[in-house]
Amino acid sequence: MPSARYDVLGIGNAIVDVIARAEEDFLLKQAMRKGTMALIDEARAEAIYEAMGSAVEVSGGSAANTIVGLSSLGGRGAFVGKVKDDVLGRAFSHDIRAAGVAFGTPPAAAGPSTGRCYVLVTPDGERTMNTYLGAAQDLHPADIDADAVAASAIIYLEGYLWDPKNAKDAFLKAAKIAHEAERKVALSLSDAFCVDRWRDEFLQLMRSRTVDLIFANEGELQSLYQTADFNTAVKALRADIDVAVVTRSEKGCLVIGPDGTEAVPAFPVERVVDTTGAGDLFAAGFLSGLARGADDRICGRLGAMAAAEVIQHLGARPEGSLKDMARDNGLLD
Repeated sequence: MPSARYDVLGIGNAIVDVIARAEEDFLLKQAMRKGTMALIDEARAEAIYEAMGSAVEVSGGSAANTIVGLSSLGGRGAFVGKVKDDVLGRAFSHDIRAAGVAFGTPPAAAGPSTGRCYVLVTPDGERTMNTYLGAAQDLHPADIDADAVAASAIIYLEGYLWDPKNAKDAFLKAAKIAHEAERKVALSLSDAFCVDRWRDEFLQLMRSRTVDLIFANEGELQSLYQTADFNTAVKALRADIDVAVVTRSEKGCLVIGPDGTEAVPAFPVERVVDTTGAGDLFAAGFLSGLARGADDRICGRLGAMAAAEVIQHLGARPEGSLKDMARDNGLLD
């Protein structure tokens, strides 16, 4: 197998996060279900923006956050996602490239505006998200660069992008190219409601070995197997895929592999400010370790460290060098 140009290539929604603090009663007035992600149309997006308080705009999107985190850890990352050639689209493109990520997807000249996610953060640090996908939904198989996919050690697919038919076809095209090049394919389940919509198809991706590695949190895993019992869900997961990582917030994570299960503790956190991006950055750390050939425990610790950093400030991307942080904690040479 030829050496990889990129450690990880992420494929996902290119989204700009619009983040604001909010009280619980604001969520109630807006009929939002706390701690979840809802898909909205452009009219609803504008209404929420009018009603919310002062906000910070930061380039986001789940897989994009993961690849930026990987870059902060010293990894070589690339991202595929669709923006429009508008103000937010240009901001997204600038930000991700400035973070050291290769991003060459051509912007759309027409059609819906660049996607954005309105993130309301309550005083307990929980985030409630309302996402207008916009141009992100217009990702097509033609946007998949076969050479870049084949030159990436790991392809990382974002479950949120499984809604649009064209994006789904792009996903499958990338997975096929990756496996033909003897590369690994990872999938994040993204959200319990996303799993509710696509449970059978996600299970088929696993059972057909279209994907080699799954990332899920407890809620997503229990939704996947429609059980409230964690151990029952883990047993079912083990039968469906060779490698899986299940994050459990302050309880750390489980890495399930051919050689058994490794329980990895969470990193200490002084204060939870905003949980946006915790799963994204966990995946960044884990994939960074995997690309370096680290064992399951080190991969899990890198994930836990990256997640701990991002939940202690607003926004879903690291504020400091994760590579320096990993060295300080003895996780990188």
